[in-house]
Amino acid sequence: MEVVSDLHLRPYYGDEAGTDGLYHSQAKRGTTAFHAYATLYARVKNKRYTLAVSPSSRRRTTSSVLAEFLGILDGLDLEVKAVFLDREFYHSKCLTLLQAHNHPYVMPIVRWGQTIKQELSEGWSRVIQHNMTAKLDGHSWTVEFPVYIDCTYQNGRYDEHGVARHGYAADAPFIDSPRDTRYHYAKRFGIEASYRLSEQSIATTSTQNPVVRLLYVVVSLLLQNVYLHWEYVATPRRGERRLWKWSFKEFINMIQRAAWTALATRQAVPANRPPDDRFTR
Repeated sequence: MEVVSDLHLRPYYGDEAGTDGLYHSQAKRGTTAFHAYATLYARVKNKRYTLAVSPSSRRRTTSSVLAEFLGILDGLDLEVKAVFLDREFYHSKCLTLLQAHNHPYVMPIVRWGQTIKQELSEGWSRVIQHNMTAKLDGHSWTVEFPVYIDCTYQNGRYDEHGVARHGYAADAPFIDSPRDTRYHYAKRFGIEASYRLSEQSIATTSTQNPVVRLLYVVVSLLLQNVYLHWEYVATPRRGERRLWKWSFKEFINMIQRAAWTALATRQAVPANRPPDDRFTR
């Protein structure tokens, strides 16, 4: 089983002073403030199932979130082939946690420091050893890890030319070359499809309560997990069953109609009646 951990940012456009739990990052979709949710996915037979969701903010760092996720993986009776992480998890504390839990991992590096900037500006595909210094409660240590630098010609892609160099921090038995890191890490980009489906099922709200907003995110991802089990429906017939594709939109519409029925929601308002004699002039 392959596991993917990612940081999903939902833009926030309200008053930042009165809202708790915001995460600030580079400008995206007209804002620098976001509600951030770290997600842990399992990729099984090219389908992505959500295992855990955790909010992230300035008070709750990605290293504490990763420690929680790795604890969940250790408690499951599953063989983890590798952990693919977003670049937000690239720092010394997360790398230390991965090495301590002995999980194979692959993640893109960030151009921090003159050494990495120099390595990613020259040369061709290669493997180098890199180290970072971590500090916690007055103690410091050095974490060392291999960096795979993959180089490709852009050939006009995205109107770019020349050599594109991508660096990955990777330590996995199936990684033998820089090209392997790029090939295997590209599999995690399917997680964006999960976020697009989540946008179709998440409840719209204006509340500033981070607990309520987290609840809506979790429900939308759970609905997606259920749908993946029933992506195809079958009708009986002679011989083999006939499989029919069941779209996610149809599935959500069915859930919505069931909720309206259970909650006795009125879908139509009767037309206004004409005024009685008391209101005649």
